[in-house]
Amino acid sequence: MRYQAYSISWNLTQRCNLHCAHCYMSAFSGADPSQELTTEECRRVIDEIAQVNPNVFLILTGGEPLLRKDLFDIAACASEKGFTVVLGTNGVLLRDRQARLMRQHGIQGASISLDSTDPVKHDTFRHLPGAYQGAIRGIEALRTEGLDFSIHTSVTSWNVSEIPAMIDLARSLGARVLNLFFLVRTGRGRDLTDIRPDQYEHLLTYLARVQGVGNGDGDATAQVSSIFDRREDPWSVPAGRSGDLIIRAKCAPHFRRIIYTLDPTSPLLMNYAHGSCPAGKQYCRIMPEGDITPCPYLPVSAGNLRRQSFSAIWEDGPILKDLRDPHLGGRCGACEFSKICGGCRCRAYATYGDYLAEDPGCSYQPGLFGGQVITLPEEQTFGLEARLTLQWSEAAKDRLSRLPSFARGMVIKGVEQYAAEHGIAVITPEVLRAVRERAEARFGRVFRFTEFSR
Repeated sequence: MRYQAYSISWNLTQRCNLHCAHCYMSAFSGADPSQELTTEECRRVIDEIAQVNPNVFLILTGGEPLLRKDLFDIAACASEKGFTVVLGTNGVLLRDRQARLMRQHGIQGASISLDSTDPVKHDTFRHLPGAYQGAIRGIEALRTEGLDFSIHTSVTSWNVSEIPAMIDLARSLGARVLNLFFLVRTGRGRDLTDIRPDQYEHLLTYLARVQGVGNGDGDATAQVSSIFDRREDPWSVPAGRSGDLIIRAKCAPHFRRIIYTLDPTSPLLMNYAHGSCPAGKQYCRIMPEGDITPCPYLPVSAGNLRRQSFSAIWEDGPILKDLRDPHLGGRCGACEFSKICGGCRCRAYATYGDYLAEDPGCSYQPGLFGGQVITLPEEQTFGLEARLTLQWSEAAKDRLSRLPSFARGMVIKGVEQYAAEHGIAVITPEVLRAVRERAEARFGRVFRFTEFSR
């Protein structure tokens, strides 16, 4: 089986203007920039990535990427290759000028870190007074420039009770996505306290039901309220609470097990072509000095870009091969959900020093759902036909097939909605172009077809 690099997170620098308690890179203001890949090296790497996938989704992050003076040159190079380029930032240094430069250099959006709805708590966690207000100003700059954004929240024991309020805040700010990053105790986060496995179970159930999965019965709401010692209204699961906001549980692949048990046909299962965590399969991370790891939270190198090409590492990196055909240990290896969940390999490594060990954040006991290994139907992985409600031309289907599987559902929904509004019976490349042009007219900037995947 050939594995495609759909998404890459690139830590351009370890330098950062913050000193966050959970940072997997242990980034800080005095980090040495001399070991970072140079501008020319970055250009070469971009060329090499394009040979593997010319439509890659590239996240330029850090540390704080805005501390690199050549950030916008690197972004423009990647954008010109056809990549979908976004920025991962704490937002403090992001102002109107930076947002304008993002748009001018082909950066199509950004993720902004917010870890609490309480400014004081956020600032304490990020170790900088005013960090919360800085992030909000960054969001306002993005909105002014017509750039989409997501909010990233790191979930630990101290802020888990704020998740309902964080959903409401993300919606009120106009975020497209709320990414909840569950703690992996690595880097400076080694000494933080993770939530308990039973808390994972009930919180992930809440996140599924708040997005319409299952029936949202009262018993589940009571369980969630009880487990977090919150019995008041915020933990209720009203239909539509998430609205158009997409909520993703990062570093918690057992979210997929929970979704499956609530509704095995849920579109939320259509995240990645092979199910489970994408690390090493459809996703990897590039470190400042050029090492490639399967994930930012798994500090095991598959090779270095100063010594090998991107394609050579992607195809032959030992750890990547291990993750693509894993022989999992403990409960993960015995679990009937090993194909659609598989546990977090990073959390296993951080806990046991073995990335193939069981995920300690999961409380599920294998066999409770029948014991036979569960796989998703073809239409929930590679297939398109089951998701199309209108007729699509072969040329239009071909364009869809070039998108990451996790993006196709959103693209189909937007395009078919446009077709229904205009009485169009067959989706063609011309219809796709019209949808893109409408988006360009609305936001006053150039879009690529792949941008619908964000």
